[in-house]
Amino acid sequence: MIARVRGRPVALDAEGLVVDVGGIGYRLFATPSAVRLADGAEEVVLETHLHVRDDALQLYGFAEAGERELFEQLLAVSGVGPKVALAIVSGYSPGELKRAIVREDADLFQTIPGIGKKTAQRVVLELKEKITPLTAVEAPHLGAGDGHIVARDALVELGYSVAEAEQRLSSTDPDLPPAERVRQALRAA
Repeated sequence: MIARVRGRPVALDAEGLVVDVGGIGYRLFATPSAVRLADGAEEVVLETHLHVRDDALQLYGFAEAGERELFEQLLAVSGVGPKVALAIVSGYSPGELKRAIVREDADLFQTIPGIGKKTAQRVVLELKEKITPLTAVEAPHLGAGDGHIVARDALVELGYSVAEAEQRLSSTDPDLPPAERVRQALRAA
Protein backbone atom coordinates (compact mmCIF):
# COMPACT_ATOMS: atom_id res chain seq x y z
CA MET A 1 0.00 0.00 0.00
CA ILE A 2 1.13 3.56 -0.65
CA ALA A 3 1.06 5.29 2.76
CA ARG A 4 2.97 8.50 2.03
CA VAL A 5 3.98 10.53 -0.99
CA ARG A 6 6.78 13.10 -1.15
CA GLY A 7 7.29 15.12 -4.26
CA ARG A 8 6.68 18.28 -6.22
CA PRO A 9 3.05 19.39 -6.67
CA VAL A 10 2.52 19.99 -10.39
CA ALA A 11 -1.25 20.52 -10.64
CA LEU A 12 -4.02 21.55 -8.24
CA ASP A 13 -7.80 21.52 -8.71
CA ALA A 14 -11.00 21.32 -6.66
CA GLU A 15 -10.75 17.54 -6.22
CA GLY A 16 -7.08 17.27 -5.38
CA LEU A 17 -3.65 17.44 -6.91
CA VAL A 18 -0.94 15.74 -8.92
CA VAL A 19 2.39 15.12 -7.18
CA ASP A 20 5.48 14.36 -9.26
CA VAL A 21 7.51 11.68 -7.47
CA GLY A 22 10.66 10.70 -9.33
CA GLY A 23 9.15 11.51 -12.72
CA ILE A 24 5.82 9.77 -12.06
CA GLY A 25 2.73 11.94 -11.50
CA TYR A 26 0.44 10.58 -8.81
CA ARG A 27 -3.16 11.86 -8.92
CA LEU A 28 -4.49 12.28 -5.38
CA PHE A 29 -8.05 13.03 -4.38
CA ALA A 30 -7.25 15.25 -1.41
CA THR A 31 -8.66 17.16 1.52
CA PRO A 32 -8.67 20.96 1.28
CA SER A 33 -5.94 21.10 3.94
CA ALA A 34 -3.69 18.87 1.80
CA VAL A 35 -4.31 21.06 -1.25
CA ARG A 36 -3.51 24.21 0.78
CA LEU A 37 -0.31 22.55 2.00
CA ALA A 38 0.74 21.81 -1.58
CA ASP A 39 -0.31 25.18 -3.03
CA GLY A 40 2.84 27.09 -3.89
CA ALA A 41 5.10 24.55 -2.17
CA GLU A 42 8.33 23.41 -3.80
CA GLU A 43 7.94 19.95 -2.23
CA VAL A 44 5.13 18.37 -0.24
CA VAL A 45 4.78 15.30 1.97
CA LEU A 46 1.26 13.90 2.15
CA GLU A 47 -0.19 10.95 4.03
CA THR A 48 -2.09 8.71 1.61
CA HIS A 49 -4.57 5.88 1.38
CA LEU A 50 -4.73 3.61 -1.67
CA HIS A 51 -8.29 2.51 -2.33
CA VAL A 52 -8.48 -0.61 -4.52
CA ARG A 53 -11.59 -1.30 -6.57
CA ASP A 54 -12.25 -3.85 -9.29
CA ASP A 55 -11.95 -1.19 -11.97
CA ALA A 56 -9.59 1.40 -10.45
CA LEU A 57 -6.82 2.23 -8.01
CA GLN A 58 -7.55 5.57 -6.32
CA LEU A 59 -5.08 7.44 -4.16
CA TYR A 60 -6.38 9.78 -1.45
CA GLY A 61 -4.14 12.44 0.11
CA PHE A 62 -4.18 14.03 3.56
CA ALA A 63 -2.23 16.82 5.24
CA GLU A 64 -1.79 14.82 8.46
CA ALA A 65 -1.96 11.26 9.75
CA GLY A 66 -5.05 12.05 11.86
CA GLU A 67 -7.07 12.83 8.73
CA ARG A 68 -6.00 9.56 7.11
CA GLU A 69 -6.77 7.50 10.22
CA LEU A 70 -10.26 8.96 10.53
CA PHE A 71 -10.81 8.46 6.77
CA GLU A 72 -9.90 4.77 7.13
CA GLN A 73 -12.21 4.37 10.13
CA LEU A 74 -15.04 5.97 8.14
CA LEU A 75 -14.52 3.46 5.32
CA ALA A 76 -15.46 0.71 7.78
CA VAL A 77 -18.90 2.30 8.33
CA SER A 78 -21.70 0.61 6.41
CA GLY A 79 -22.67 2.65 3.36
CA VAL A 80 -19.69 5.02 3.52
CA GLY A 81 -17.39 4.88 0.52
CA PRO A 82 -14.19 6.82 -0.13
CA LYS A 83 -15.93 9.88 -1.62
CA VAL A 84 -18.26 10.25 1.36
CA ALA A 85 -15.42 9.61 3.81
CA LEU A 86 -13.31 12.26 2.06
CA ALA A 87 -16.22 14.74 2.24
CA ILE A 88 -16.55 14.12 5.98
CA VAL A 89 -12.82 14.47 6.69
CA SER A 90 -12.76 17.60 4.49
CA GLY A 91 -15.66 19.20 6.36
CA TYR A 92 -14.09 19.54 9.82
CA SER A 93 -10.83 18.81 11.60
CA PRO A 94 -10.29 15.25 12.90
CA GLY A 95 -10.56 16.55 16.48
CA GLU A 96 -13.93 18.21 15.84
CA LEU A 97 -15.26 15.08 14.13
CA LYS A 98 -14.05 12.81 16.95
CA ARG A 99 -15.66 15.09 19.55
CA ALA A 100 -18.92 15.02 17.58
CA ILE A 101 -18.84 11.21 17.54
CA VAL A 102 -18.16 11.03 21.29
CA ARG A 103 -21.01 13.50 21.94
CA GLU A 104 -23.28 11.50 19.60
CA ASP A 105 -23.75 14.72 17.64
CA ALA A 106 -25.09 13.46 14.29
CA ASP A 107 -26.28 16.99 13.41
CA LEU A 108 -22.70 18.12 12.81
CA PHE A 109 -22.26 15.46 10.12
CA GLN A 110 -25.47 16.55 8.40
CA THR A 111 -23.91 19.98 7.78
CA ILE A 112 -21.47 18.32 5.37
CA PRO A 113 -22.76 18.31 1.77
CA GLY A 114 -23.90 14.85 0.68
CA ILE A 115 -24.37 13.50 4.23
CA GLY A 116 -27.96 12.73 5.17
CA LYS A 117 -29.53 11.94 8.50
CA LYS A 118 -29.20 8.16 8.20
CA THR A 119 -25.55 8.28 7.17
CA ALA A 120 -24.77 10.73 9.97
CA GLN A 121 -26.44 8.50 12.55
CA ARG A 122 -24.64 5.41 11.21
CA VAL A 123 -21.26 7.15 11.44
CA VAL A 124 -21.87 8.12 15.06
CA LEU A 125 -23.27 4.73 16.03
CA GLU A 126 -20.58 2.62 14.35
CA LEU A 127 -17.59 4.75 15.35
CA LYS A 128 -18.54 5.74 18.91
CA GLU A 129 -16.91 2.68 20.46
CA LYS A 130 -13.77 3.04 18.33
CA ILE A 131 -13.31 6.78 18.88
CA THR A 132 -14.17 7.09 22.58
CA PRO A 133 -10.93 5.56 23.92
CA LEU A 134 -8.84 7.85 21.69
CA THR A 135 -10.77 11.02 22.46
CA ALA A 136 -11.13 10.47 26.20
CA VAL A 137 -7.53 11.61 26.62
CA GLU A 138 -7.98 14.64 24.35
CA ALA A 139 -11.17 15.97 25.91
CA PRO A 140 -12.07 14.43 29.27
CA HIS A 141 -14.56 17.21 30.09
CA LEU A 142 -17.03 16.17 27.39
CA GLY A 143 -20.27 14.63 28.46
CA ALA A 144 -24.01 14.51 27.88
CA GLY A 145 -24.51 18.05 29.20
CA ASP A 146 -21.67 19.55 27.17
CA GLY A 147 -21.97 23.33 26.92
CA HIS A 148 -21.07 23.42 23.24
CA ILE A 149 -24.14 21.42 22.25
CA VAL A 150 -26.35 23.54 24.53
CA ALA A 151 -25.02 26.75 22.96
CA ARG A 152 -25.32 25.40 19.42
CA ASP A 153 -28.88 24.20 20.00
CA ALA A 154 -29.79 27.62 21.40
CA LEU A 155 -28.52 29.29 18.23
CA VAL A 156 -30.43 26.78 16.10
CA GLU A 157 -33.59 27.62 18.04
CA LEU A 158 -32.94 31.28 17.22
CA GLY A 159 -33.05 30.46 13.52
CA TYR A 160 -29.44 29.69 12.59
CA SER A 161 -28.61 26.51 10.68
CA VAL A 162 -26.39 23.98 12.46
CA ALA A 163 -23.49 24.97 10.19
CA GLU A 164 -23.97 28.70 10.92
CA ALA A 165 -24.22 28.01 14.65
CA GLU A 166 -21.01 25.93 14.56
CA GLN A 167 -19.23 28.68 12.63
CA ARG A 168 -20.30 31.39 15.08
CA LEU A 169 -19.37 29.28 18.11
CA SER A 170 -15.93 28.51 16.70
CA SER A 171 -14.89 32.10 17.46
CA THR A 172 -16.06 32.00 21.09
CA ASP A 173 -14.17 30.82 24.17
CA PRO A 174 -15.11 27.12 24.74
CA ASP A 175 -14.54 27.48 28.50
CA LEU A 176 -17.36 30.01 28.91
CA PRO A 177 -20.83 28.93 30.03
CA PRO A 178 -23.26 28.20 27.18
CA ALA A 179 -25.32 31.37 27.74
CA GLU A 180 -22.22 33.59 27.45
CA ARG A 181 -21.07 31.74 24.32
CA VAL A 182 -24.47 32.39 22.74
CA ARG A 183 -24.23 36.10 23.66
CA GLN A 184 -20.76 36.34 22.09
CA ALA A 185 -21.91 34.50 18.96
CA LEU A 186 -24.88 36.87 18.59
CA ARG A 187 -22.68 39.95 19.10
CA ALA A 188 -20.42 38.79 16.29
CA ALA A 189 -23.39 38.77 13.90
